[in-house]
Amino acid sequence: MTDLTTFELIQQLLLRFLPVWACMAVILAGSITTRRKTGLYGQIFDSPVGIAGFSLVLFWVLTAIFANQIITHDPYGQFSGMKNAFPGSAIPGAEEDTFPWYLLGGDNLARDVFSRLVSGSRIVLTVSPVATVFAFLVGITLGLPAGYYGGRMDTALTFTANLIIAFPVILLFYLLVTPEIRAGGPTISFGAGHVWQASVPNVLAAIIFVFPMIFFCLFWQSRFYVRPMLRNVLIAITLGVGVWAYLGTAFDYDPTGIFLIEPGLKNIFAIIAMVGAPAKFRIVRGQVLDIKTRDFVAAAQTRGERSWYIMLWEILPNARGPLIVDFCLRIGYTAILLGALGFFGLGLTPESPDWGTTINEGRKFLALYAHPALAPALALMSLVLGLNLLGDTLREESLKD
Repeated sequence: MTDLTTFELIQQLLLRFLPVWACMAVILAGSITTRRKTGLYGQIFDSPVGIAGFSLVLFWVLTAIFANQIITHDPYGQFSGMKNAFPGSAIPGAEEDTFPWYLLGGDNLARDVFSRLVSGSRIVLTVSPVATVFAFLVGITLGLPAGYYGGRMDTALTFTANLIIAFPVILLFYLLVTPEIRAGGPTISFGAGHVWQASVPNVLAAIIFVFPMIFFCLFWQSRFYVRPMLRNVLIAITLGVGVWAYLGTAFDYDPTGIFLIEPGLKNIFAIIAMVGAPAKFRIVRGQVLDIKTRDFVAAAQTRGERSWYIMLWEILPNARGPLIVDFCLRIGYTAILLGALGFFGLGLTPESPDWGTTINEGRKFLALYAHPALAPALALMSLVLGLNLLGDTLREESLKD
């Protein structure tokens, strides 16, 4: 088997992404056709910038979904003779059922850069949105009452948010994920031989992960307080599933293993959420301070609506524009932060194919072999560019409304 020419290499790359191209064509055609009926989402397709941003983000989302069908080799597997192999290199003595080329070359450990790039998209597009969602839930849950009630609670929460924002982010990560900090703290026994280490990152995760339960319980209570039977059922389901998930994610105590997550990943979730939550808090608080003075809020108060109903069902929907825009932008920032953590060795395990770790491994040989670091760097750049273009378009369209 011979090495691929440039034309053959491009052809093979396009063929590997065939499921992505097919789904993109269907989604884009359907979205453009129905754009007049889908509100803010449809307005994206009135702008070339919006279409470009949406297409870039959609490409990577679909790549993460179809990663198992796209990859050509095990992202952790190695082939003899493929160390730092150039893009399009043929695998010596490849078996008949093995894909015969490294499309984007090999890294310093003779692993397939293309397969690691595609597998890394799944990690980035799982961690970044989920961590951003956690940050938003914390920011909304605290920002709504801070802006609505004001007073000492507002002063204390705003001071705490400003304190976290003022602290250097990378230094904060260094302090929270170093082995000494992660191993410190007392231990708590949960029975059955399970022991939980009350280290600073674990305690932080336990605080952050409780906010989804608080938010959804307040959500059901405010919406269905006049229908107590339905409210109680929804809150019971939320608490049942929430406590189960909470014990697994925060305390690593889940006999079924459904909600267990790797400790390093849990710390990243919690720390990224903590770093991002103050910015969301300030946005929500600022929106509440503005919206709570409007007539429809006064009308709801005159009707005798409860405070949390007004906050969640009168004020929050009218603040959705800036929040949607910021959500798109923050996913991009979180992806960059995750990449930076991997670059500094503070992210996932060294074998992880996430883009930051891959860039960090490739930079050591950048002067000789640029492709192992260049491919994930371009992927990260394109994803963040797409999110920024999408966020800018959403901002412009929401201002028109």
